[in-house]
Amino acid sequence: MSFFALCFKCLVFTANAQGRSIPIKLNLYNDPFVATADASVQIAVDTVLTQKGIKEFYSKVNSSQYKLITDSLIAYKKEHQLNDWLYYQLVRRVAEQISPKKENYPRYTLYKWFLLAKTGYDAKLAVANNKLIFYVYNDEDIRDIPFFMIDGKKYMCLNYHDYPKTDLNEDVPYQVKIEVPGATMAFSYAVTRMPDFKPEAYFDKQLAFVYEHKQYSFKIKLNKTVDSLFTNYPGVSFKSYFNIPLTKETYGSLIPLLKQNVKGMDEKKGVDYLMRFTRYAFLYEDDEVSYGKEKRMSPEETLFNTYSDCDDRAALFFYLVKVIYNRPMIALLFPTHLTIAVQFDKPVGGESIIYNGKAYWVCEPTLQPEDLKIGQLATKYKHQPFEVVYQYQPEAYPNGL
Repeated sequence: MSFFALCFKCLVFTANAQGRSIPIKLNLYNDPFVATADASVQIAVDTVLTQKGIKEFYSKVNSSQYKLITDSLIAYKKEHQLNDWLYYQLVRRVAEQISPKKENYPRYTLYKWFLLAKTGYDAKLAVANNKLIFYVYNDEDIRDIPFFMIDGKKYMCLNYHDYPKTDLNEDVPYQVKIEVPGATMAFSYAVTRMPDFKPEAYFDKQLAFVYEHKQYSFKIKLNKTVDSLFTNYPGVSFKSYFNIPLTKETYGSLIPLLKQNVKGMDEKKGVDYLMRFTRYAFLYEDDEVSYGKEKRMSPEETLFNTYSDCDDRAALFFYLVKVIYNRPMIALLFPTHLTIAVQFDKPVGGESIIYNGKAYWVCEPTLQPEDLKIGQLATKYKHQPFEVVYQYQPEAYPNGL
């Protein structure tokens, strides 16, 4: 683009921006997010990145009426108790309405960074071979995505998925140093509470499996938006992974029915029922085949998707045992497998695993060549080393029924 054409485009953009404001309304969660982007917020950005251009964007947008948006974001986040990852999904969509991603990716990314930083998060920018890299301070154990260190603090890349073929060891980013007052908070990937969604946004999905020659059928409610919220969710710690809950509608369509089905069973048989539900109600497929990479799905994603692997089954089974029986559990990581062991009040047969002085029995939620009972480990894993990667010890664990 010539210098004249670029200047003309900027003049047209500025003239249009001065004449109007942008009403923002998003129906991502149950209650709509409503705000107004003042015309002064719209800043022209060249797609050719320079430190000077990025700093000029910040100077201009920082002088605009941006608080109309950031105050609304902070209030919405507080009212709905959004975890950081779910709040960031809202920020992304607000930035998209101000500056569509397809029209100017650097500009869209700059708005994401600005909105996150101006609502308190320690977010940074860097440039690598005309790629705008967006980082945020995070002190958790996260895998799958690159990070860099600044003054002893770790910053995770929030937009690496937009540059899937980029090697940041070769295209080394250089930081764009912009100090944003008040941007000090660490960002957490832990999702401990799911927001509410409109009931009419859910659809019904049929699940079925056979237990002791009887078929059990389920009609559960699922929402496509929930699956999309975790599209670029990274490999978090096992503690964070195993504690992602279901949404209210999905929980209400599944958990009461499972509780009713196991009500007349003793605890061992009830756990066996949940183990076999997780094992047989879903089709198995390796993530490498389904997604081209390893992807740990939340319990609701496993319910939503056609295929899932051992990580996904382990997380779903863990969740079901936790909400129905609230038993102590450990997660066992083998070189190529993940499974769960449950602690019972008395021996239940099979071989136990002793961990920190307590006995746990393997409950295999993933289909294996053998019909494994509680306390049985698949033959191919019996002589393999494993690591206990997560221990769940509830403060109290009543029957839960």
